[in-house]
Amino acid sequence: MFVDEVKIEVKGGRGGDGCSSFRREKHVPRGGPDGGDGGQGGSVVMVADPSLTTLIDFRLRREYKADRGVNGSGNQRFGKHGQDIELRVPVGTLVTDAETGDTVVDIVRAGQREVVARGGRGGRGNMHFVSSTHQAPRHAERGEPAEERALRLELKLLADVGIIGFPNVGKSTLIARVSAARPKIADYPFTTLVPNLGVVQVEPGKSFVMADIPGLIEGASEGAGLGHQFLRHVERTRLLVHVIDVSGLTMREPWSDFVVVNRELAAHSERLANLRQLVALNKSDMPGAAEIVPDLRGKLEDKGYQVFEVSALTGVGVPDLIYAAWRELEKIPVPAASEGEDKVIRYRAPREEEWDVERAGEDFIVRGKGIERLVAMTDMNNDDSVRRLQRILDKMGIVGRLRDLGAEEGHSVRIGAVEFDFLD
Repeated sequence: MFVDEVKIEVKGGRGGDGCSSFRREKHVPRGGPDGGDGGQGGSVVMVADPSLTTLIDFRLRREYKADRGVNGSGNQRFGKHGQDIELRVPVGTLVTDAETGDTVVDIVRAGQREVVARGGRGGRGNMHFVSSTHQAPRHAERGEPAEERALRLELKLLADVGIIGFPNVGKSTLIARVSAARPKIADYPFTTLVPNLGVVQVEPGKSFVMADIPGLIEGASEGAGLGHQFLRHVERTRLLVHVIDVSGLTMREPWSDFVVVNRELAAHSERLANLRQLVALNKSDMPGAAEIVPDLRGKLEDKGYQVFEVSALTGVGVPDLIYAAWRELEKIPVPAASEGEDKVIRYRAPREEEWDVERAGEDFIVRGKGIERLVAMTDMNNDDSVRRLQRILDKMGIVGRLRDLGAEEGHSVRIGAVEFDFLD
C-alpha cells in the first residue's frame, strides 16, 4: 500500500533526576555531598532509508516516545542515558510542524539523521551546588522535560524527470519502455494508482530517475480524480515530459488536454508551471495520428516546446526523447537540499534572561523558555530547592516585576505548568 502523508506525535525522554546525597563512610568525617546527575533523556531521530518508498508503517502506529534518563544516585553515580528511538523514513520525506506548518527538516539524502524531538537534560546532583558559603546543599535538580510535538510527514519522491498527462495516454507504458519499472498497464483510465519510479540508463555512466505520476484531469488541483494526491511528487523534479495521446481514439482534443494539464500544474504550484517541458506525442503510429500531429506540432513549436513523435509501445522515437531529456538535465542545476531552509526549526538552548510577565485579572503569568525550564527542573517538595528558585526569581527581576504589576501575597502566579501563591 502506498502512503505518502501521515500525522504522528513524537516525544523525547525526560532527563533523569539528580540525586541529593552525602557520603556516610566510616572514618570519612564531613564527607560532603556526593549526589550524581541524572541521565540524558533519549531523543526521537529520523533516519533516511533508501530502501523505503512509503510511509505505511506510520499508519499503524502514530505515537513515538523515547526512553527517559535514569536518576542519579549517591557516591557520584550518574544515571544512564535514555535510549534514542529511530524512525526510518523514505528519502524525500518533508517533515513539518502540524500546528504551525513550519518546516522541521527535509530528508533528502540517504543515511541523513535528524533529531525531531530532543530528550531532556539530566538534572544535576547536589554535589554541583557546593560553594564556599553553602557547603552542604540538600537540593538537586529534576530532569528537564523533553520536547514534544505533532508532526506531519509528507513524501515527495526525488526524481529528475516527471511524466505528466491525462489518464491512459501511455505514461506507464513509457516508463516501462525506458526503465526496469513495471507499473500496471491496462486500457482504462486511472490504471496507475501510485507513483512509479524508474532509473533510465542513457548510456554507461549517464542515467536519471524518472517518475510516472497518476493521470491529471480538469480540477485535479482542487481534488478531482486521483492526480491531485500526487502532484507533490513532481514538485522536486527538474524536467517534465508531457505525454499527449494523438491516436484520435480518446474522443478528446489533444491541444485542449495539453492546456488543461498545464493549468492544473499552475494552480498547484508556480514552480511546476515554470518547469521546462518536453512534449511526447504518443501513439503516433496509429492511423488517426496523421491527421492530428501536423497541426498540434505546429501549435506546440510556436510556443517554444520541443516535440517528439513517439510510440511507447513499440519504442519508435523514444531514444530521441530520452537523449533530449538528458541534454536538458545537464543544463538545469540540481536544486538546493531544502528550499525552506530559513524555516527549519532547530533546537536552541533557552536563554534564561528572556522572560515576560502578564497580568490576567488577579492572576499573573510568567513566560519564558528559560524560566519555565528552570521551574520544571525544580523539586517543589524540597524546601532548599524552592528557596534556590526564589533567589533566582528575585535576582532575575521577576519578583520586582510582579510587585510593579500589583502582585500581593496570596495572588496566584503561574510559570509553565506550575502554579503557586505569591509570597513577598
